[in-house]
Amino acid sequence: MSLTVPVGSDHQLARLLQIGIVLEEVVEARAAKHAADSAADLGDEVTAMLEDAAEESADHRNRLEALVDELDAETVPFEEIEMLVEAQYEADEDFDGVLYDQLCNEETAYKFYDDLIDAVEASDVQFGIDRERLLETLAAIREEEAEGVEEVTQLMEERR
Repeated sequence: MSLTVPVGSDHQLARLLQIGIVLEEVVEARAAKHAADSAADLGDEVTAMLEDAAEESADHRNRLEALVDELDAETVPFEEIEMLVEAQYEADEDFDGVLYDQLCNEETAYKFYDDLIDAVEASDVQFGIDRERLLETLAAIREEEAEGVEEVTQLMEERR
């Protein structure tokens, strides 16, 4: 499944939204782990950013799950979604440091939502949910990811 072609069905849209849910779970888990494991070493500002990122990812996941619930589509097992995420959006393992890891996570999520919006906009399929609301939700999440990229980048520049 590729985001370089228009979304062709509710089932495909549900699968893509589930990938977004998994991405958000990864970002949430990694940010929370970094915040808990490194709080003393990172300082209050970085720890607060990581905690906020974890909360934001949980909110994004809930919003995506609500969209999936509205679709009359069979869900895909978590293991299959996990493999799709790894194949398409696997982060490099070479990133050093918490901030680089968080930046990679935020950029990956932003790119996913940007590609998904393009694929939905290119589609002429009538989805089982309101297209305008779908696109508004995805665009809002993408904007929040962009803000996360900016925040991490700013913190990285301040620490130089």
